[in-house]
Amino acid sequence: MSIEFKKVGEFKRGILFELLADTYSFSNDIVQDFGTRWKENDNFFFDNLHIADECCFITTLNDKAIGFICWDPRNMLDYVEIGDNCIITDYKGNGYGKLQLKEAINRISSKGCKSIIVTTSDILIPAQRMYESVGFTLDQSREKKNSWDINYILSVSNLNLN
Repeated sequence: MSIEFKKVGEFKRGILFELLADTYSFSNDIVQDFGTRWKENDNFFFDNLHIADECCFITTLNDKAIGFICWDPRNMLDYVEIGDNCIITDYKGNGYGKLQLKEAINRISSKGCKSIIVTTSDILIPAQRMYESVGFTLDQSREKKNSWDINYILSVSNLNLN
């Protein structure tokens, strides 16, 4: 098993959208609700590779892209908000998502960030468990963007990267 975290610029435009579409292929509603935003984000990162390569990476297994994670650094040092975070269907449940998340947390915390925020859905129980396993805690006080959002916050001092 050879897991690597590679720069977005090493891939072709459209890869981020493809990975997300596969990850959420179990729900037509999610793909319909977010597909346009995924395409816009893919274009943004490929139009701004200097940002993509600093705030996003693609996870590969034996050189096959199996997922990616990105974050918004605009409020760095106070907090960073994780954006898209996915592992494609055939590779879910094998710990790759947790490895990917830990790598992102290490990169973010190395920049001196105090906390990390992530929003997930109440239907994505495995994602919730993964976030909680590394120290994220549920924060009911954050305003929800959608009715199905669940907000988690991780204080960098509460990291559990074992």
